Amino acid sequence: MPIPTVDAVPTRAELVDHLVRTRIAGDVATPRENNLSHYRRLANGDRHYWFGLELGDRWTDEQDVLAVMAERCGVNDDPHHRSGQDTIDPELTVDALDRAAAVLHKAAAGRQRVLFATGHPGGLLDVHRATAEALRAKGCEIVVVPDGLQADDGMVFQFGEVAMLERGATLWHTHSPAPMAAVLDGLERAGRPLPDLVMADHGWAGCAAQRGIEAVGFADCNDPALFLAEAEGTLRVTIPLDDHVRSPRHYDPLTAYLLKAAGLL
Repeated sequence: MPIPTVDAVPTRAELVDHLVRTRIAGDVATPRENNLSHYRRLANGDRHYWFGLELGDRWTDEQDVLAVMAERCGVNDDPHHRSGQDTIDPELTVDALDRAAAVLHKAAAGRQRVLFATGHPGGLLDVHRATAEALRAKGCEIVVVPDGLQADDGMVFQFGEVAMLERGATLWHTHSPAPMAAVLDGLERAGRPLPDLVMADHGWAGCAAQRGIEAVGFADCNDPALFLAEAEGTLRVTIPLDDHVRSPRHYDPLTAYLLKAAGLL
């Protein structure tokens, strides 16, 4: 998407309604069984669900994970609700967008170096790309990843200023932190400064936050690690949303709201 115009920006109430209608929030497509399975696997120490974060033994109780997800994402807080519909609170989504906007406003004011990356190119690519374009227009440096980086049997490259994983000429959906580790290690090898801010999702965001870089991440209700990281203060902001709804265009009003709130339009 191009950078939105001011007259295309929804009000908070309009955005909440849009999020519910498109199932970005509200009654989302991710079933309760899948959410609880992921919470349990994270609590059991399965690092696939840690997204590059070091959670230690602090989250070994599935019910503790559920409590954080209810508070920060808006899933049903009833531990006896084991199957069927689950939810993301759209008000929490917009609250997180407002917090992320404050981070982006600060980045623009300081002309920071910002790195964008996504493990969900089919859903969130244009959200990241439009935000990168808006920050560049305000004088920020959008970090260019080094050439020739490899991770998880694929290549790390940028499209529209957003880093992604590519395998066999296909953009890859990945939760892995390895691509972000490859980028940060590659920058250090090249003697180039690390980003001041990372805006990403999945393991891209988790890895950056674990390395001490200020990070804003998008996360679905079945991806608890980034919410736990925000609760612990490792990751600055986690934005709850369904990260792959039917049409990527459904995210355009969300992007417009974020950029307007950040003063980037």
